[in-house]
Amino acid sequence: MGTITTKDGTEIFYKDWGPKDAQPIVFHHGWPLSADDWDNQMMFFALQGFRVVAHDRRGHGRSTQTATGNEMDTYAADVAALVEHLDLRGAVHVGHSTGGGEVAHYAARARPGRVAKAVLIGAVPPIMLKTAANPGGLPIEVFDGFRTALVANRAQFFLDVPSGPFFGFNRPGAKVSQGLIENWWRQGMMGGAKAHYDCIKAFSETDFTEDLKAIDVPVLIMHGEDDQIVPIADSAHLAIKLVRKGTLKTYPGLPHGMASTHPDIINRDLLAFIKA
Repeated sequence: MGTITTKDGTEIFYKDWGPKDAQPIVFHHGWPLSADDWDNQMMFFALQGFRVVAHDRRGHGRSTQTATGNEMDTYAADVAALVEHLDLRGAVHVGHSTGGGEVAHYAARARPGRVAKAVLIGAVPPIMLKTAANPGGLPIEVFDGFRTALVANRAQFFLDVPSGPFFGFNRPGAKVSQGLIENWWRQGMMGGAKAHYDCIKAFSETDFTEDLKAIDVPVLIMHGEDDQIVPIADSAHLAIKLVRKGTLKTYPGLPHGMASTHPDIINRDLLAFIKA
């Protein structure tokens, strides 16, 4: 574990486990979480002999609770700074939800040789917001509702999301994990309210279309078919048409947080893609 300080003075917390000469896998978490959301995957791949790295996005987790820079250009620049600091080469970048957008934005701009492959899990690209060019997107009122709930009672909002749609625990017959719910809440409440508020705009309104077109490495797109947070029809099904070297793998009945609810399935398919 360590920290780097970016050009604007923000401290970015990161974990770096495993042999320094092994192939690196870099994990990018979703909103409003932290690197801890990847604990299962970090352990799995570390035990497979990989070098595993995960950071807390600015404003999230143990990184500085930033009032500014909470948008995709700065997020990607922070990733680039971390990659340069650790001198990661030939890395596989894995992003969930907002982190998938961060991966796309970074990979499209990365220096040659830094990125070997990219994985987008339940990811927000191409764009979540409903616009004239994206009629299947979610209306702005959905995201305004997120902002209103966050300002009114962030602590309750951060219980309601994981207790319901995030992990699919609102579905009939769902096997509810109180541990996952409380760990989601714990991670969310570690971050800064202002940064979380700003990040809603970043994950919902950023258009990643050109990023997806620009990525020139193999991309695996993984998405739960019962994702209630990032609907598959307006994300994965569109993103796969934009990447040059893409593979789409969808999972019947699985939720947005499937890497936490079904890590055995996700880890197996991630490993196969990385080793291919």
